[in-house]
Amino acid sequence: MSVNATVTPAAHATPATLTASDRCDRCGAQARVRVVLVTGDLVFCAHHAKAYDEKLRAKAVEYVDETHSLVTEMSNN
Repeated sequence: MSVNATVTPAAHATPATLTASDRCDRCGAQARVRVVLVTGDLVFCAHHAKAYDEKLRAKAVEYVDETHSLVTEMSNN
């Protein structure tokens, strides 16, 4: 007997925008990238998203990159 599992994606098509309270799953810095996988979401700071970019994009159902907000924040200061 075999069992087949089906993963149903979340109801929302695009994850909500990252907020200041979202923290990198690797180091705890402010998250700038959300990676949606079939098993759940991961969030990373710009540094760790860049370090794991190739592997993350290969497995991602959706890859939400908000690193552009770094440039906006820096230019506003």
